[in-house]
Amino acid sequence: MIQRVQSIWLLLAALTLTCMLFLPFLTKNVNGSEFSVYTNGLHQSISGNEGDALVVTPFLPLFISNIAIAVLCIVAIFSFRNRTIQKRLASVAIILTLGLSFWGFNYAQKIPGGIEGANYGIAAFLPILAILFCALAIRGIRKDEQLLRSADRLR
Repeated sequence: MIQRVQSIWLLLAALTLTCMLFLPFLTKNVNGSEFSVYTNGLHQSISGNEGDALVVTPFLPLFISNIAIAVLCIVAIFSFRNRTIQKRLASVAIILTLGLSFWGFNYAQKIPGGIEGANYGIAAFLPILAILFCALAIRGIRKDEQLLRSADRLR
């Protein structure tokens, strides 16, 4: 049953969460410096006479939790033999993704001047997509359970 549709949805959720590692939540220009919030930290690009400098304030717990949620989605794919555990793992991934997005925007408040006037990046919308993929995976798991129940009734 590893080839079922919920495996595809969970893989897409894991890929979406992995893309969040490389794309900024938001960017803002403040006094000639560009601030970008990634899950691995607050990046500040300073333009000067000698070129560009990059200063990074790390957000290690946010980075680790982003990777952990993506790994959780991968683990859910390989727990296809036990559909209840697979459904629970996908539900936990949804809850943790919600927490990750709120936590990321909490870290975004560390930009000088706050997030007012900031440009939201594509990573700000990826948690919604990951939650959607996990919800679709749960729906696929439920359909598998219903299919097996109906097959058991026929025996």
